[in-house]
Amino acid sequence: MTALASTSVRRRRPLMWLLAAAGPVRGRLVLAAVLGAATTAAGIGLLGASGFLIARAAEHPGVTALTIAVVMVRALGVSRGVFRYLERLTAHDVAFRVLGDVRVRIYRRLARLAPAGLRPLRSGDLLSRLVSDVDSTQDLFVRGVVPVAAAALAGGGAVAACAFLLAPAAGMLAVGLLVAGALLPALSAARARAAGRRTARARGAVSARVVDALAGAAELHAFGAQDRALAAVAEADAELTAQSRRGALVQAAGAALASLAAGLTVWAVLLLGVAAVEDGTLGRVPLAVLALTALAAFEATSALPAAAAQLAETRAGAARILDVLDAPDPVAEPPSPAPPPEPPLTVRMRGVRARYTPGGPLVLDGLDLDLTPGKRVALVGPSGAGKSTVAALLLRFLDPAGGTITLNGTDLTAFASDQVRRLIGGCPQDPHIFDATVRDNLKLARPQASDAELADAAARARLLPWIESLPDGWDTHVGARGARMSGGERRRLALARALLADPALMILDEPTAHLDRPTAAALTADLLRATQGRTTLLITHDLTGLEEIDEIVVLDAGHVVQRGTHAELLARPGLYRTLWRCSAPDACAVP
Repeated sequence: MTALASTSVRRRRPLMWLLAAAGPVRGRLVLAAVLGAATTAAGIGLLGASGFLIARAAEHPGVTALTIAVVMVRALGVSRGVFRYLERLTAHDVAFRVLGDVRVRIYRRLARLAPAGLRPLRSGDLLSRLVSDVDSTQDLFVRGVVPVAAAALAGGGAVAACAFLLAPAAGMLAVGLLVAGALLPALSAARARAAGRRTARARGAVSARVVDALAGAAELHAFGAQDRALAAVAEADAELTAQSRRGALVQAAGAALASLAAGLTVWAVLLLGVAAVEDGTLGRVPLAVLALTALAAFEATSALPAAAAQLAETRAGAARILDVLDAPDPVAEPPSPAPPPEPPLTVRMRGVRARYTPGGPLVLDGLDLDLTPGKRVALVGPSGAGKSTVAALLLRFLDPAGGTITLNGTDLTAFASDQVRRLIGGCPQDPHIFDATVRDNLKLARPQASDAELADAAARARLLPWIESLPDGWDTHVGARGARMSGGERRRLALARALLADPALMILDEPTAHLDRPTAAALTADLLRATQGRTTLLITHDLTGLEEIDEIVVLDAGHVVQRGTHAELLARPGLYRTLWRCSAPDACAVP
């Protein structure tokens, strides 16, 4: 079980949950089952009518004696194809409607969980849940509910028809249908349940390995690690292949046993019929109808053992979906949200503690911080000090484990998270650039923004000259994740987004990460110029330009170890002076 699943209490049975999800289309599901039963009944009737026609024709009756049978064969042959088409159309319509609903539910849930609630999941495994596991749920309707209901209805009809001809043969047929349609599928499902869970996990592992290898292809080549990465993918793929093979063996064994049960039952029915013919209680023509009807009845159950094994994998996929849907909220939404405050904002943090998992280690312990209107504060410290956790708390991606955070005097948890994010925003540590135009990427912050407002935000972020130099200008496509932009241009686009959104409190989380020193210095200067007079929280490793910051707070292992201005912190020994010295070339070598 994944780490995500371990943090949740699953109270819903996966297949029952999927059936409940089909509630709005229950009528279509019933219609699909009826059409499936009609298809199978038409097949059974076709073979029985054919048996009557052949046996009766062997007695050389008049043509008029065969007319009804001929018409029946034609009608059943045509209707079987029509019913099959309508059943598949209706069943897949139900499956796709439920798939759409499940996708909407899981995307909405991810929007509430991200980013803190998704920390236990690797991106590739999450992708597998969104695609493969969701797609597998359609088997419950296409290969589960509809065939089982159709088999029950059509099988019952076949037993009733045989009972009209010969009661002992009908009893034997009922036993055979129960073995092939109930006992064997139950055994197949039991054998396949564990294999289904392992297959779903293996599929997630393959997806995670492939995504990691593709995302880090450049680094893998640079360090000569591509062979190890490919070997890890191959190992995960071999495990998935092995699990799939085990599932296929279970399905094949179930199908073989179902065929065996059908053959033995037909032989038993035939022997009972022959004995009845010798006794004079059954005619030769009814014998042919009885034998062929019994043979055709197993069309309804032939696919059920394999379907039961397949549904075990469907159940595992649905359980992995429920791991996400039932994961605990990283933040508790208030039942009656307080009205959002009007800017300017004053944010006060007192004795704030934070942890990412219940009972986990504290990543912040006793933080005090004031963000008053127009004040610019910088959070600095080594990696893992808890700087980005402060941003997660202010954006309501995470609730504090202790202490208080107030917004204009009201506890932050009293506001809806969406309301908070309209007032507090900025640049994330790893801003995502969509495979779209420059204009579309910038308008993400404010879709109704005019061209003049877009140009103003781009100009303040020092991005406008670059945009105007492009052949297609604002309509230039930037590629997946901004592949056609430099690192500095991507960061400036993220800054332009934040300026266009115009939050009352701007949070800039590592805005110069992964940039070379000259680019980082230029971007920092532009950031400080653009945020002049604006309430700003700058989270950074880069100490360049912090002379203009009103207050610098130094974090180490979740604790505030220093605070003051740049000049004050350099004037006394401590972590800040050490970090500042190490931020300059060859400075760490100076005693």
